Amino acid sequence: MSNHPIGAVACAVLAAMLFAVAAVAQQRAAAAVPEGESLVRSLVRNPRWLAGVVGDAGGYAMQVAALALGAVLLVQPILVSALVFALPLAARLNSRRITPRTWLTALTLTAALACFLLVGDPTEGNTSAPLHEWLLPLGFMLALIVGAVAGGIVAVDPARRALLLGAVSGSLYGLAAALTSYVTDLFEHGLLHVLGSWQTWALIAAGVTGVYLQQRAFQAGPLAASLPAVTIAEPLAAAFLGLTVLDEHFRTNTLGLVVTGLAVIVMCATTLALSRSQATAA
Repeated sequence: MSNHPIGAVACAVLAAMLFAVAAVAQQRAAAAVPEGESLVRSLVRNPRWLAGVVGDAGGYAMQVAALALGAVLLVQPILVSALVFALPLAARLNSRRITPRTWLTALTLTAALACFLLVGDPTEGNTSAPLHEWLLPLGFMLALIVGAVAGGIVAVDPARRALLLGAVSGSLYGLAAALTSYVTDLFEHGLLHVLGSWQTWALIAAGVTGVYLQQRAFQAGPLAASLPAVTIAEPLAAAFLGLTVLDEHFRTNTLGLVVTGLAVIVMCATTLALSRSQATAA
């Protein structure tokens, strides 16, 4: 990996901006689809949503470029700033004002997530963990996901529904992230190895379901109710699977673990606060 921090920062900021624009475009497109209509059919025919997909692709390309130029711990905290870019853009397009309290909450969430990534600094683990080691943690995680989806479906409050579905979507993205490295390595052994691995199909299922539920979250409520949940659930789910399945651990001391734990508490509290503020404003 080349070490060009200025280039890495520039690419990461551009990636965050593209992710933000993509999220805003997709949320506006999804929110315009009535509950009774087919969400997927409506979105694939919507130029705004397709433009959001292009924005996501550009964001991922810039993220890859940033990681090629600099360290993960430099790039990842910058990427979470997509939330700070997305909220004012969404507010402007929807003719809504962001209060100073909402700004403070969003910035606190972003700082807490960056702290979690920087202080925790997890090691790389055993990406080829056998299936039996996945069963209990994955079963626990899927039970929480099913419960959250059920709660999101029956929730009357749009902001609550968006929050729950956003959290599920982010969790599935975290599962996909935990599987990606292993599946990528399989390509060295040929396509048959890729297609014959359960991790490949689990990755595809998690990714596709995550995208669908994210659009459902976008349809259900405002961006500030869903995007923070997606943002924090992905690294938390990936960290949970890393610690319980992939034999990863945090490279920090006792004080660092305390700070990491406090960062998680702040992330959850600020996400709930943003969702409630949107419910009050709606």
